[in-house]
Amino acid sequence: MSSPRKQPARARVKSSPENNRPESQSATLESSLLRLINDHQNTATQLREHTEKSKKEAIKSASRVSDLLVEAVNGGVEECFVNEKRIEVEIRALKSTITRFAKQTDQWLASTHAINNAIKEIGDFENWMKTMELDCKSITAAICNIHQS
Repeated sequence: MSSPRKQPARARVKSSPENNRPESQSATLESSLLRLINDHQNTATQLREHTEKSKKEAIKSASRVSDLLVEAVNGGVEECFVNEKRIEVEIRALKSTITRFAKQTDQWLASTHAINNAIKEIGDFENWMKTMELDCKSITAAICNIHQS
Protein backbone atom coordinates (compact mmCIF):
# COMPACT_ATOMS: atom_id res chain seq x y z
CA MET A 1 0.00 0.00 0.00
CA SER A 2 1.10 3.39 -0.68
CA SER A 3 1.35 5.87 2.04
CA PRO A 4 -0.08 9.29 1.60
CA ARG A 5 2.44 11.95 0.90
CA LYS A 6 3.07 14.43 3.51
CA GLN A 7 3.62 18.03 2.66
CA PRO A 8 7.06 19.25 3.70
CA ALA A 9 6.99 21.46 6.67
CA ARG A 10 7.73 25.05 5.96
CA ALA A 11 10.24 26.71 8.05
CA ARG A 12 9.14 29.75 9.71
CA VAL A 13 11.27 32.74 9.12
CA LYS A 14 11.74 34.80 12.13
CA SER A 15 11.94 38.35 11.52
CA SER A 16 15.22 39.76 12.51
CA PRO A 17 17.00 42.98 11.85
CA GLU A 18 19.19 41.21 9.24
CA ASN A 19 16.17 40.20 7.16
CA ASN A 20 14.78 43.67 7.26
CA ARG A 21 17.88 45.45 5.91
CA PRO A 22 17.60 48.60 3.94
CA GLU A 23 18.32 48.93 0.22
CA SER A 24 21.76 50.46 0.81
CA GLN A 25 23.01 47.31 2.48
CA SER A 26 21.70 45.24 -0.42
CA ALA A 27 23.52 47.49 -2.90
CA THR A 28 26.71 47.18 -0.86
CA LEU A 29 26.39 43.42 -0.85
CA GLU A 30 25.74 43.37 -4.59
CA SER A 31 28.73 45.63 -5.29
CA SER A 32 30.91 43.39 -3.07
CA LEU A 33 29.77 40.35 -5.01
CA LEU A 34 30.46 42.12 -8.32
CA ARG A 35 33.90 43.11 -7.03
CA LEU A 36 34.58 39.50 -6.03
CA ILE A 37 33.47 38.26 -9.46
CA ASN A 38 35.61 40.89 -11.20
CA ASP A 39 38.60 40.02 -9.00
CA HIS A 40 38.07 36.34 -9.78
CA GLN A 41 37.82 37.04 -13.50
CA ASN A 42 40.94 39.24 -13.41
CA THR A 43 42.85 36.60 -11.46
CA ALA A 44 41.67 33.88 -13.87
CA THR A 45 42.69 36.03 -16.87
CA GLN A 46 46.09 36.72 -15.35
CA LEU A 47 46.52 33.03 -14.56
CA ARG A 48 45.56 32.09 -18.16
CA GLU A 49 48.01 34.67 -19.53
CA HIS A 50 50.75 33.43 -17.22
CA THR A 51 49.98 29.81 -18.19
CA GLU A 52 50.03 30.71 -21.91
CA LYS A 53 53.30 32.61 -21.47
CA SER A 54 54.83 29.67 -19.59
CA LYS A 55 53.58 27.29 -22.28
CA LYS A 56 55.17 29.41 -25.04
CA GLU A 57 58.45 29.60 -23.10
CA ALA A 58 58.40 25.82 -22.57
CA ILE A 59 57.79 25.26 -26.30
CA LYS A 60 60.66 27.64 -27.14
CA SER A 61 62.95 25.86 -24.69
CA ALA A 62 61.98 22.42 -25.99
CA SER A 63 62.53 23.61 -29.55
CA ARG A 64 65.94 25.01 -28.63
CA VAL A 65 66.93 21.77 -26.87
CA SER A 66 65.75 19.80 -29.90
CA ASP A 67 67.77 22.04 -32.23
CA LEU A 68 70.86 21.67 -30.06
CA LEU A 69 70.51 17.89 -29.97
CA VAL A 70 70.04 17.69 -33.73
CA GLU A 71 72.99 20.02 -34.23
CA ALA A 72 75.16 17.92 -31.93
CA VAL A 73 74.24 14.69 -33.70
CA ASN A 74 74.46 16.21 -37.17
CA GLY A 75 77.83 17.78 -36.33
CA GLY A 76 79.36 14.33 -35.90
CA VAL A 77 77.57 13.00 -38.97
CA GLU A 78 78.68 16.00 -41.01
CA GLU A 79 82.27 15.52 -39.86
CA CYS A 80 82.11 11.84 -40.85
CA PHE A 81 80.67 12.80 -44.24
CA VAL A 82 83.46 15.34 -44.84
CA ASN A 83 86.07 12.76 -43.80
CA GLU A 84 84.50 10.20 -46.11
CA LYS A 85 84.70 12.64 -49.03
CA ARG A 86 88.37 13.38 -48.22
CA ILE A 87 89.13 9.66 -48.08
CA GLU A 88 87.41 9.12 -51.43
CA VAL A 89 89.49 11.91 -53.00
CA GLU A 90 92.66 10.39 -51.52
CA ILE A 91 91.68 6.94 -52.81
CA ARG A 92 91.22 8.33 -56.33
CA ALA A 93 94.60 10.09 -56.11
CA LEU A 94 96.27 6.90 -54.85
CA LYS A 95 94.63 4.87 -57.60
CA SER A 96 95.99 7.20 -60.29
CA THR A 97 99.43 7.18 -58.65
CA ILE A 98 99.41 3.37 -58.50
CA THR A 99 98.38 3.19 -62.15
CA ARG A 100 101.19 5.58 -63.12
CA PHE A 101 103.74 3.59 -61.07
CA ALA A 102 102.52 0.32 -62.63
CA LYS A 103 103.07 1.79 -66.11
CA GLN A 104 106.53 3.01 -65.11
CA THR A 105 107.37 -0.40 -63.66
CA ASP A 106 106.26 -2.09 -66.88
CA GLN A 107 108.45 0.33 -68.87
CA TRP A 108 111.43 -0.33 -66.58
CA LEU A 109 110.91 -4.07 -66.86
CA ALA A 110 110.78 -3.80 -70.65
CA SER A 111 113.93 -1.64 -70.64
CA THR A 112 115.85 -4.02 -68.35
CA HIS A 113 114.73 -6.98 -70.45
CA ALA A 114 115.99 -5.20 -73.57
CA ILE A 115 119.29 -4.39 -71.84
CA ASN A 116 119.62 -8.02 -70.70
CA ASN A 117 119.00 -9.22 -74.26
CA ALA A 118 121.53 -6.72 -75.59
CA ILE A 119 124.10 -7.87 -73.04
CA LYS A 120 123.43 -11.47 -74.00
CA GLU A 121 123.84 -10.58 -77.61
CA ILE A 122 127.08 -8.75 -76.81
CA GLY A 123 128.23 -11.80 -74.88
CA ASP A 124 127.23 -14.02 -77.78
CA PHE A 125 128.98 -11.68 -80.23
CA GLU A 126 132.09 -11.58 -78.05
CA ASN A 127 132.05 -15.37 -77.81
CA TRP A 128 131.60 -15.57 -81.58
CA MET A 129 134.47 -13.11 -82.00
CA LYS A 130 136.72 -15.21 -79.75
CA THR A 131 135.73 -18.30 -81.66
CA MET A 132 136.49 -16.52 -84.94
CA GLU A 133 139.80 -15.30 -83.56
CA LEU A 134 140.76 -18.82 -82.51
CA ASP A 135 139.65 -20.16 -85.86
CA CYS A 136 141.68 -17.48 -87.61
CA LYS A 137 144.73 -18.30 -85.46
CA SER A 138 144.25 -22.00 -86.21
CA ILE A 139 144.00 -21.28 -89.91
CA THR A 140 146.98 -18.96 -89.76
CA ALA A 141 148.98 -21.56 -87.87
CA ALA A 142 147.98 -24.23 -90.36
CA ILE A 143 148.94 -21.97 -93.27
CA CYS A 144 152.25 -21.18 -91.59
CA ASN A 145 152.88 -24.87 -91.02
CA ILE A 146 152.05 -25.64 -94.63
CA HIS A 147 154.22 -22.83 -95.88
CA GLN A 148 157.16 -23.96 -93.77
CA SER A 149 156.95 -27.51 -94.73
